[in-house]
Amino acid sequence: MVQIMSDIFNRLLILRTPGIGPAKFNALIQKFGSLDDVVAALCPTEQLRDAVSDEMARATEQHIYYISDTDDLYPRHLRATKNHPPVLTVRGNLDILTRDMVSIVGTRHATAAGMELVADIAQRFAENNTVVVSGMAIGTDTAAHRGALRAAPGAGTIAVLAGGVDYIWPLENESLYWDIVARGAVISEMPVGFTPIATNFVQRNRIVAGLSRRLILGEADIKSGSMTTARFAHELNREIWAIPSHPSDLRAFGPNSLIRSGVARLCMGANDFFDASHPETNQKKNSKKIDTENNLIDAIGTIPVSESVLAEIVKKSISEIKSELVILELGGLVRKIDGGYVRA
Repeated sequence: MVQIMSDIFNRLLILRTPGIGPAKFNALIQKFGSLDDVVAALCPTEQLRDAVSDEMARATEQHIYYISDTDDLYPRHLRATKNHPPVLTVRGNLDILTRDMVSIVGTRHATAAGMELVADIAQRFAENNTVVVSGMAIGTDTAAHRGALRAAPGAGTIAVLAGGVDYIWPLENESLYWDIVARGAVISEMPVGFTPIATNFVQRNRIVAGLSRRLILGEADIKSGSMTTARFAHELNREIWAIPSHPSDLRAFGPNSLIRSGVARLCMGANDFFDASHPETNQKKNSKKIDTENNLIDAIGTIPVSESVLAEIVKKSISEIKSELVILELGGLVRKIDGGYVRA
């Protein structure tokens, strides 16, 4: 244990030296041969040594762990990426780092329908013993984490943070943060107590892409951070899936463009990844769903019709027809104006 802590201390001395990141860290190791030799060459000040000691003490007090890339617990897909973080800080369940993972990302300004679809997909992965990875932002990320957490107690999720693992952001997700710590893990490459700046979120996105062999993209603007994550995933030769949306919605530009270019596969839901357990039952459900959608289309014309009127026509509750209306809208068959629906 003393040797392990000494190894972590030396790694942190190097990484906490201004101007040194993963790439420079690797270059220094290659040049000098060992951690001890690199530290000797850098001649860290007593101030830096004290700062690293204080950080490690705070980590111990908060039950935060350091995992180096030589540790068996270090995520294998991330370790295979070039210039991966030499050290990760982890709060929560360490064993979850060794399990299969899927990364799910998307816009902070997701639609209710988009978030529910993402949550359903995340839940199915969690139920199949796959850890769901995301960035704990509001919107799509939150839906992915919550979807995974509503699976069986043994399921889990990982949140990758841009700041220190003890820095909860956004504050709206404080309860989600503690739920993840209890049943999954929060990880970061940043120092304990670190407050992130804009560039750190880009670094965070690269880790999100690197942790998994598969990335699923939900709603996302074309210039969003989620698209940066998708670009990293593409560069890392990861399998990319994208959930389509209505072309007139700016949140559709990201996933739709990846599908059109062939970078991403079309994702229509959890059944793209898992066989239906009861195909005959699902077929009957789909048949009923199609009948309902056809009835809805027949009831919609050029004059806006409200959800309550449509529910009466097809003999369904408003909550029951909402999902069908979303599908029709995403398919470009209907559109919503003035509080009602018209043919597109």
